[in-house]
Amino acid sequence: MVLPGITMAKCGFILLLIISLFTAPLTRAQVPAAAKLTKPLSQIEKYNKLISLYRYENPDSALFYVSKGLDLAKTNSDTAGKAMIINQLGMINDNRGQFVESQNNYHEAYNLYKSVGQTKGMATVTIRLGVVELRKGNYDKAIAFFLQALQLSESIKDPMGIMEANITLGEGYMGQHKYDTALHYLKIAERINNTIPLSNLTFNLFNDIGVIYRETGLLEEAKDYLVKGISLSNAQQYQGHNITLTNALATIYAKEGNTEYSIILQKQALKKSIQIHNYIRQLQTLNGLAGSYEKINVDSSLNYLYMAKTLAEGRQGYKQVIDALQGISELYAKKGDYKAALDAKNEEYNLADKYFYKEMSKQVTSLQSDYELSKSRAKVQELRYINIHQALQHKIIMAVAIGAVLVLLVIGYSNYRTRSLNKKLRNANANLDESNQLKDKLFSILGHDLRSPFVSVINLLELIDDEDLPGETRKEMVTELSTTSKAALETLTGLLKWGEMQIKGVRLNRHEFAVKPVIERVLLLLAGAANYKRIVIKNNACNNLILLADKDHVEFVLRNLISNAIKFTGVGGQVTIKSAFDEHTGVATITVEDTGVGIAPDRLNSIFSLKNISSNGTYNEKGTSLGLLMSKEFIDANEGSITVSSVPGSGSTFSFTLKATVAQDVVVDSEKQKSVNQS
Repeated sequence: MVLPGITMAKCGFILLLIISLFTAPLTRAQVPAAAKLTKPLSQIEKYNKLISLYRYENPDSALFYVSKGLDLAKTNSDTAGKAMIINQLGMINDNRGQFVESQNNYHEAYNLYKSVGQTKGMATVTIRLGVVELRKGNYDKAIAFFLQALQLSESIKDPMGIMEANITLGEGYMGQHKYDTALHYLKIAERINNTIPLSNLTFNLFNDIGVIYRETGLLEEAKDYLVKGISLSNAQQYQGHNITLTNALATIYAKEGNTEYSIILQKQALKKSIQIHNYIRQLQTLNGLAGSYEKINVDSSLNYLYMAKTLAEGRQGYKQVIDALQGISELYAKKGDYKAALDAKNEEYNLADKYFYKEMSKQVTSLQSDYELSKSRAKVQELRYINIHQALQHKIIMAVAIGAVLVLLVIGYSNYRTRSLNKKLRNANANLDESNQLKDKLFSILGHDLRSPFVSVINLLELIDDEDLPGETRKEMVTELSTTSKAALETLTGLLKWGEMQIKGVRLNRHEFAVKPVIERVLLLLAGAANYKRIVIKNNACNNLILLADKDHVEFVLRNLISNAIKFTGVGGQVTIKSAFDEHTGVATITVEDTGVGIAPDRLNSIFSLKNISSNGTYNEKGTSLGLLMSKEFIDANEGSITVSSVPGSGSTFSFTLKATVAQDVVVDSEKQKSVNQS
């Protein structure tokens, strides 16, 4: 018999919960006798615990204890204690979204731990560095840090450290949707978990495995892990994890279509997070409830987002406030209340400009500082060469007194050295000139390609403020405002990426991969722009062509070339992607042809250089002149070449070559090929 209002799914969940409670290992519930004999915490360890306690709820109080802890560590010359507190400071900045500051904190803590030989502390901080990269979406960098942490923990045979490193590796591969690899590392962590006492890591592990099973469609297996985690986390110190696991379980029921029960679980989680004053879990649950109500009651969804906004404002969580405002704007637009949507969007932009675009400004300033440093180094080098030259002259004068023969030998040696030094001076001057060109290009793009979009944004905002403006016109202006803002952000992102390449060089990760799927993925991303101009795209690349190059570089080049082809091709035009393979040289040629406006002959020689100037597309699309320059640098780094030919008024053809092979066992997906050609 089932009670009214209780579904079979709910009964099953309750039954699983009861079973898991009684089947949990007794050793996990008991406190080891040794724990009662642990030595008292030192004063700096007490500060560390207080910082952990206030880190989410009251960052100002946490910063107060950070100051106290650093003073104590300085007084006692406690290097390890100082590293512990600075690591906590990094987590405070991390929670606020101040990633550059948190990374600096973590690097300082790592160096302090290293100076005193504390490998365990080094591993802990390395995990935090990986988490920052994970939150920024840099999964490859994050995985590199996690692997380094795993190596450190394995070197001292620390099971907790090894378990945490494997869990974070799983999370890194989850972010890339490589669920098989992620599950491999999580299963290693699970085997370690079965041999050690219950800890916070246990619940992170169960939650991650549950999420992977959810994303791969194994919903019952996902429920098993989440229910087990919920039953084990009933203790007071694990309530935060209990809430996270409950929210994850709610997403399983939502995916099954049982939205009603999903909301019940989320409301239970919200109530519990309020009771324990857990700020992060409250935000997590409020956002989940907003998502659950979005399809059934937009007003309720808005209410939960406003609650999340108010909560984040009280904790100075500006990134979370911006996320809430973005959701609020989208919901108002969905309701048709475009004025409220615009107000929320303006508030979002103002807040982002105040707290986060400053970070981008710092990066631009950093590029300028690096340029000035490079210039200063060149000057120092020049002075060194002058000093060496003067020293040689002095030796020649001294040698005259010794004898004519010795003088001739010294003069010959001096001439040789002088020519060598002059050559180095010329090289230094050439490098300095190149640095000046980079600086001039940088500020040219900042002054032209960034200033214009922001002028357009200001003008649009002034027009939108007109109360007599028709609703349809205002909606078009909001769309134009969004497009212009995104273009400005894309320009700045490209600029920073290019600047980073100039300073750090191109990072290369070459391996073999099929080029056809990469082209198809790029075409899917650009399908909207092509359909808008009714442009036919034909993908005639070989199905069995395997390139030997950096896959990310090739995808960037293809995306840039095809995007440019769409940009400069008129309505009803055509873009064709072809490939060819030379068996004798082992080189493949990828070609992108269009029927667009073409390129003037006087621009062809500078199209891949700093002298290239961007122009607007056939629909007045905006762009920068960095795309083709970066494409050439990527192709050169992969030992290839890139060329262009064009006839004004008839179209352009861009081609690049790379090392390649031909696979014999690739099966052609005819339906997929057909759909790409039709797009």
